Amino acid sequence: MGQNFALLGAAGYVAPRHLQAIRDTGNLLVAACDPHDSVGILDQYFPEAAFFREFERFDRHVESLRRSGSSDRVHWVSVCSPNYLHDAHVRFAFRLGADAICEKPLVLNPWNCDALQELEASCGHRVLTVLQLRLHPELVALKKRFESERHGRREVTLTYVTARGRWYLYSWKGDVERSGGLATNIGVHLFDLLLWLFGPAERVEVHLADPRRVAGRLMLERADVRWLVSIDTADVPAEVRAAGRRTFRSLEVDGDRVEFSEGFTGLHTKIYEEALRGRGFSIDDVRPSVRLVHEIRHAAPTGLTAASHPLARR
Repeated sequence: MGQNFALLGAAGYVAPRHLQAIRDTGNLLVAACDPHDSVGILDQYFPEAAFFREFERFDRHVESLRRSGSSDRVHWVSVCSPNYLHDAHVRFAFRLGADAICEKPLVLNPWNCDALQELEASCGHRVLTVLQLRLHPELVALKKRFESERHGRREVTLTYVTARGRWYLYSWKGDVERSGGLATNIGVHLFDLLLWLFGPAERVEVHLADPRRVAGRLMLERADVRWLVSIDTADVPAEVRAAGRRTFRSLEVDGDRVEFSEGFTGLHTKIYEEALRGRGFSIDDVRPSVRLVHEIRHAAPTGLTAASHPLARR
């Protein structure tokens, strides 16, 4: 028998992946909330789900389901809301007597991890987060290969460019206080990947940080990494733009390109499958990347140099 989900952030970019994962794992969405009402996507998955624009009415509805002992009581809360609301919405799930699956980044600050972990211990519920790159088949194989090889420090170049229009900086995503900035909102998955593949961070340098581009260098336990995260169209290579694409992902290890542009289909469903089996990615799993992007966010840029990154422009 399936379990009941509620979802916060139903109008957001990532919500459809969660809706599909809930459906594909044989579960039911009973309620959804978003201050914006562009949620016609619900018709494709759960047209009978209750929908609320006001969090207070949503809260009252799901709480009444719990108190009444209804078969529709919520077992899981999917958190797809803006980043600065994540920890508050996870706490809401715990008060509801539910577990939570939370989009990246779980929280904006390392100490928020500590607070949620204390709540987990006291309430008996848990929060799992979405680190889907750790389930990508090509990257899983790469990790196994690296672990089997005897190798010194690796030279790594990570480039992630996903062009965004002017709207981005006017939305909550462009507000560092609400999103954490580019390294957090867009880069956190990639930084988690680097830590997962090459070990903990020993030194962090930020060479450039502006609203559209952030670049620097990481010295990890087993790798030196040059990295760039950008939403600037000019950073998309010309041949990629010529092909009509606006996103460029590149991971080079010791000069060899690691291809992971494909293979993302169904990864959210795998995240849900793991969670429902009592596994999944915990607060301890996500803590190192939260700490790293927090350090990047607060680092003073050292100034861009020609050697800092191959795609960086003066």
